[in-house]
Amino acid sequence: MSAYPSIEDHGLIGDLQTAALVATDGTVDWFCAPRFDAPSIFASLLDSERGGHCFIRPADDGYVTRQLYLPDTAILVTRFMSDDGVGEVVDFMPVVGSEPTDRHRLVRLVRVVRGTMAFVGEIQPRFDYGRAAHTLEQVSADGAVFGTGGPSLTVHRIGGVVMHGGRRAGAMEKSGDGLRITGTLREGDVTGVVLETGGAGPARVSPEEVDALLRETSRYWREWNGRSTYRGRWREMVARSAMTLKLMTYAPSGALIAAPTAGLPEQVGGERNWDYRYTWVRDASLSVHALLGLGYTEEAAAFGVWLMDRVHESVGERSGPLKIMYRVDGTCDLVEESLDHLEGYKGSRPVRIGNGASDQIQLDIYGEALEAIFAAAEAGLELAHAGWAQLTALLNWLCEHWDQAEEGIWETRGGPQRFTYGRVMCWIALDRGIRLARRHGRPAPVDAWTEARDGIYREVMERGWDGARGAFVQHDGTDVLDASLLLMPILGFIAPLDPMWLSTLRAMREELVSDSLVYRYNPSASPDGLSGSEGTFTLCSFFYVDALARSGFLEDAELTFGKMHTYANHLGLYAEEIGLTGEQLGNFPQAFSHLALIRAAIVLDRHLDATQDLVGPTVREAMRRLDEPGDGTGSWRVPGGDGDA
Repeated sequence: MSAYPSIEDHGLIGDLQTAALVATDGTVDWFCAPRFDAPSIFASLLDSERGGHCFIRPADDGYVTRQLYLPDTAILVTRFMSDDGVGEVVDFMPVVGSEPTDRHRLVRLVRVVRGTMAFVGEIQPRFDYGRAAHTLEQVSADGAVFGTGGPSLTVHRIGGVVMHGGRRAGAMEKSGDGLRITGTLREGDVTGVVLETGGAGPARVSPEEVDALLRETSRYWREWNGRSTYRGRWREMVARSAMTLKLMTYAPSGALIAAPTAGLPEQVGGERNWDYRYTWVRDASLSVHALLGLGYTEEAAAFGVWLMDRVHESVGERSGPLKIMYRVDGTCDLVEESLDHLEGYKGSRPVRIGNGASDQIQLDIYGEALEAIFAAAEAGLELAHAGWAQLTALLNWLCEHWDQAEEGIWETRGGPQRFTYGRVMCWIALDRGIRLARRHGRPAPVDAWTEARDGIYREVMERGWDGARGAFVQHDGTDVLDASLLLMPILGFIAPLDPMWLSTLRAMREELVSDSLVYRYNPSASPDGLSGSEGTFTLCSFFYVDALARSGFLEDAELTFGKMHTYANHLGLYAEEIGLTGEQLGNFPQAFSHLALIRAAIVLDRHLDATQDLVGPTVREAMRRLDEPGDGTGSWRVPGGDGDA
């Protein structure tokens, strides 16, 4: 089996319509164009032989490598250090704006900052996930063109010929159906390539032109980062998470993808390998709180428009008015297929594109969608009359359909159940609809919505609660715990100091929490229709921090949050899951993980600020009770203990 870099050994760059992953060894091993969900051009992350790649690295062994972002930007620097010199590859993509385009540029600037260094590079594209043949044309000193009769990739050379001892720095020649680049640079020398999709013939790009692109890209990200209103304790982590969410946002529509990759495994060698390059209503809706919490109202508003367009369309079939996921342009042709010609990351097969879960019924998405719309309205973003009318129809549908079996938040393929989390989020949807109607004077069947909301509440309290377990459970008829229920106090369904919740939190800590890491559920106790196991779920780990803070366990919350920082990669990025030895698992980076980090930081800051000078008896009592045995059915209550939305 071929060698693969670790999932965490990557940085992300992008231009707000597509993105690329760059490994610490200088390899671009994932790049799709012209959109996030388009076929790949480089995909050696999924097959090191057949996937396609573009690497630039020292020609000789005996070097170490480090990677960093230029401060407050999405410009990635991979540094190579040896006894003879220090070289850098600077990777970035100039931002292309809000109009869809086939033209995308990936700039790979090579320079030496100390001594001398011999470099070798290789460009081996494999179009359409390695399924489309290509030709290599127009090879010259200025570059070359890879063509397929459809999509193409143009290689532009950066700078002129640099001669040292009769050797050219940046000499370019054919290598099979790809290109090979070799040469030696001294301190101050600059070369490299610009890889362009949808472009014309090759043309030499001067270092001055590249420097202008670099400064323009840097200015964009610094200005965007400067708009953040966050002034808390974890500015660097929060800023990097915010920029990561921005990099995964499709500017023409405002839609946020779940991750820029497909097929990266939740268990190496296993079958849990999904395509996450789409917009989940759930993930993107939850991001609205994170964006608004940082002052990014434009991004929240753009997604709100996208979401209301989906509400208007009501194209869901079995799923109800909304489908659980869409492409970034709002279309929903997500037929799932396997790329059997690819071996998968470290042999993890099948490699899937598309997503067969797209028409599942997952009732929780209505709660997340209404919570996002409500949060936007609270931030001053107005909802038009037509939008309110369609929202009313959606909530009327929910009143009639909330009490049915569904596939649930984790998209399990083991059959529908009456998931407690789905019921909680139906309650959230109706509660937020009622609040919107009353606060904004909108016409609505509020009495019917209230009756349904209250019925859901009773259902959760009676059938979602397991008295013998002393905890809220995954669904009626089981005693399995589910970390999605950490959102119960976060979204205000239950008071964070309610004995029933404290008992549930204690049960989760005993069964689902490993140090600071949280499993979403126990697959062996709750079969999900798939073989194998998985790592801890980073989203749930940050929700655990949030829930601890709200329930008064601030020392535990702060320590857990600090430990979670040690699981980030060298750039502050997180995949979907974390394995037993701290390795990142699943698609990378993951929007879920970063939006939850932002939310946890904001909440933890707020609670730490409020208790710096005083720890009241309410908090001390809650902390004592969490360590006591009990079934959570006591009548003890704390005034004003409601969760805030």
